[in-house]
Amino acid sequence: MERATAALAKGLRQLGHRAVILTAAEQPQPDPDVIRLRTLAISFPCDDDALRRAIHEAGERLHREITAAFDAHAVDIAVYVDALWGLGSVAVQHRARSVLATHVIGHDEDLAVALASVEHVVAPSSTVLGQAQDRGYDTDGWSVVPNGVLHDHPYPDEAARESLRRRAPIRVLGRLGPEKNIPGLVNEARLLKRPAEVVVADAGFETAPGAQGSEWSRCACAAAHSPWVHLRSGGISWARVPAWLAEAAVVIVPSLRESFGLVALEAMSVGTPVVCFDVDHLPSLVGAGPEAGGVVIPRARGEHALWKASEEVLGDPLRYRHLSRAAYYRSRDFRPTTVAELFVKAVR
Repeated sequence: MERATAALAKGLRQLGHRAVILTAAEQPQPDPDVIRLRTLAISFPCDDDALRRAIHEAGERLHREITAAFDAHAVDIAVYVDALWGLGSVAVQHRARSVLATHVIGHDEDLAVALASVEHVVAPSSTVLGQAQDRGYDTDGWSVVPNGVLHDHPYPDEAARESLRRRAPIRVLGRLGPEKNIPGLVNEARLLKRPAEVVVADAGFETAPGAQGSEWSRCACAAAHSPWVHLRSGGISWARVPAWLAEAAVVIVPSLRESFGLVALEAMSVGTPVVCFDVDHLPSLVGAGPEAGGVVIPRARGEHALWKASEEVLGDPLRYRHLSRAAYYRSRDFRPTTVAELFVKAVR
């Protein structure tokens, strides 16, 4: 959600708008377009219940702080990035048009309040619309505004891509969350015959206190039995992600749930074929047939099939070259300005 929001803000600025971001998270360096909320007494990472308590305790003070920020910056459109984590459940009454970005369909207690308080609703994919409908929400007035690629990176030419096919590692990038399925993938890498680099990142949220630490322990235990897998924590800075993915032979996205699939899109944007399961939005994003930017594997075949499919793609130069080109061209629909134009049209 954070990276997608940053990409939307970038696209809006490129279209000539001013975009500011309000956040309760501490910022590593000052940014005039990032405003720190001070009334939320919370430390990260935390779980949903802890954040909900902090919002409740802040109460009217939080409303006043948000309203004052909107006034100070003459905000015309306010986008709440999520019902809970993006403060949609405390959407303030203000002259600015209000938009809820439902990146995921979260808890009903947050979402129902948020939906009653905003004028427009946007979602990153039709997958999210379907999930909302399954939960009994009326999505007739909702719009799809996909996530965008935040940082552009040069697309390796054909000779460079062929060299990567021959010698580069398979790469995996994911958050320490059970739905990202990193331990399950690494656990099936025992028969791998090619180096694989797996980088996991902490997030500001987790399902329960200590959940990310437990997930890391499972990753490390699995990697200890896979000599070809190099595992490291700490993530990669947003600015470096496309370059890192560009230097992969293939990127595996082993997720069990993906409302959009931003890592897959970022890999495709640099011409790196993606291998993933057929879950949620990933099949639509990666594509099928001659326009596919990768290989989509039935979930029932298990994580071993992801490794096997990756090695098969790498063993077929003609297929690999075709997937690489298709991946790049599919990604062009997700440039920040394109996404920003869709957003403006949706909330106009």
